[in-house]
Amino acid sequence: MTTAPILRIGHSPDPDDAFMFCALAHGAVRIRDYEVEHVLEDIESLNDRALRSELPVTAISAHAWLSVADRYWIMASGASMGEGYGPVVISREVETLEELAGQRVAIPGPKTTAALLARCYIGAFEPVTVPFDRIFETVDAGEAVAGVLIHEGQLTYASRGYNLLSDFGIRFGEETGLPLPLGLDVVRKDLGRELALEINRAMRESIDWAYANEEEALDYALRFGRGIERELGRRFVRMYVSGVTRDMGAAGEAALRALFAMAERAGVVEKAPDFTLIR
Repeated sequence: MTTAPILRIGHSPDPDDAFMFCALAHGAVRIRDYEVEHVLEDIESLNDRALRSELPVTAISAHAWLSVADRYWIMASGASMGEGYGPVVISREVETLEELAGQRVAIPGPKTTAALLARCYIGAFEPVTVPFDRIFETVDAGEAVAGVLIHEGQLTYASRGYNLLSDFGIRFGEETGLPLPLGLDVVRKDLGRELALEINRAMRESIDWAYANEEEALDYALRFGRGIERELGRRFVRMYVSGVTRDMGAAGEAALRALFAMAERAGVVEKAPDFTLIR
């Protein structure tokens, strides 16, 4: 009896990623004869794994790709992009980003795109790195004067009584007219271009399947929703699994180049690497 080869794919245990990967998880979409092993970890852990080249296919922050460009290709499918929304900066004590200069600000990981945007838009501040789901309690405990929220916290901060200092997705959109790249799906270059193209196609088919079977895919996604109710979960999924997720197209590619140029101007990288999408 022959054993199917294993293809390890990393993604976050969050509703949007779970929705995208549902068809691959259930075998409704296949990649050759591979058995897909899903590695579920928070995005900063996946960023760290990518820095060590551990996973052949993985979700990572757009910011993190700048450190692994020599080893991973960016897939045109699977990206999370904020179309008029993105990570938000919240506080109880202050009301403007300018007041955060030199202050302690909670961020969800140094290689997250949220951290990159905070550096670009806030300037010099003291980062307090905590897991993304501990941002609220870190601010409430006085360990940071403000926090940068990702995931469903972007939708729930108002009900908790926080001030909104900035929505980075709105600001980036106003400045560029483009969606804000946040997360990417990448494939390690040693797999070869032919297999990389097949993986990208499977990712696109998995997204199509999820929307064709939305209630079933949402049932699966909400297992990872940390208690959010169904319609809020549906809203969150639709925010981050959109048309540019299926294929980022010319606008998504231009948005990546704009983000990477911003990182270069901020001194995060000496020179932003060029790229050609797997599509």
